[in-house]
Amino acid sequence: MGLTKELNIDTGKLKHGNLNLISDVEGIKVGHCTLASGDIQTGVTAIIPREENIFKKKLLAATHVINGFGKSIGLMQINELGTLETPIILTNTLSVGTAASALVEYMLEQNPSIGETTGTVNPLVCECNDMKLNNIRSLSIKNSDVFEAIKDSKKVFEEGSVGAGRGMRCHGLKGGIGSSSRIFEIDENEYTLGTLVLTNHGRYEDLIINGQNLSEKYMVQSINEPDKGSVIVIIATDVPLNERQLLRISKRAIVGLCKTGSFVSNGSGELVISFSTANTILHETKEIIDIKRISDDLIDIVFQAVSESVYESVLSSLFNSETVTGRNGYTCYAIEDILSKIF
Repeated sequence: MGLTKELNIDTGKLKHGNLNLISDVEGIKVGHCTLASGDIQTGVTAIIPREENIFKKKLLAATHVINGFGKSIGLMQINELGTLETPIILTNTLSVGTAASALVEYMLEQNPSIGETTGTVNPLVCECNDMKLNNIRSLSIKNSDVFEAIKDSKKVFEEGSVGAGRGMRCHGLKGGIGSSSRIFEIDENEYTLGTLVLTNHGRYEDLIINGQNLSEKYMVQSINEPDKGSVIVIIATDVPLNERQLLRISKRAIVGLCKTGSFVSNGSGELVISFSTANTILHETKEIIDIKRISDDLIDIVFQAVSESVYESVLSSLFNSETVTGRNGYTCYAIEDILSKIF
């Protein structure tokens, strides 16, 4: 929170939210469960989209796959129906099934009608591969870890090497969870947009901060590796947007990613999920629904907010991370440990 400002890094023109976190959007909370012991360096992060029952009071949502090297669950139904009805769970690649099972269990407990008097539920789980730092074959994530991350959810949360971000790497350095927010006006009304990223993508040789390619100024041969990671981008806003417009803002996430030097490699999975808290879709309704949305002629400021916030969130995942030693003694260094002389 605010590290980029302290380091005098230009992250754009729009105003930050009070916390400079995705939770500046009213109702959103984030929680983590972190497993950090020897070869086990992994975890779970839970994004709670609203304080009310999300299954009974759904939110409009959209997803966008920039590069589909991924194993997520729940995207198809969101793309078909345009609604979000569960928390969003982030974890490592081989724990997606466990996370989905735990999320279903949580939703069943919260909603006795599921599978009885109404339909089933669409769990939303996304992943990145943390096998370089984490013994991913151990399948160490359990249902209880997902429950703990949900229970831990709060408005002010940690970033960096925590939760699902524990074993992740970003541009060859220690990455993980990053977040930021923007405040802006549309038609004289103030709105907030926030993003959260799980960064596990990019090459060190491509990393750009403040327009400076860091490898040209500080080359570290040992971290020049191919880009075989991924990045998950969550965008939340209180701007009234419909599903089509949410898809449009999702597509602008790539602008923020590219500002740090990402070029979306073959082996990297880039996935974006966007949702708006401005409209509520009641689960039981069978009536015609009035949906509030802005005019497309007013949406450019939202595109700008996405670009700036995603960019800063990636940087925040780097600058909030700590150096981690994990599987087979491999050490991934935090940017401040490697590049402190630059700043």
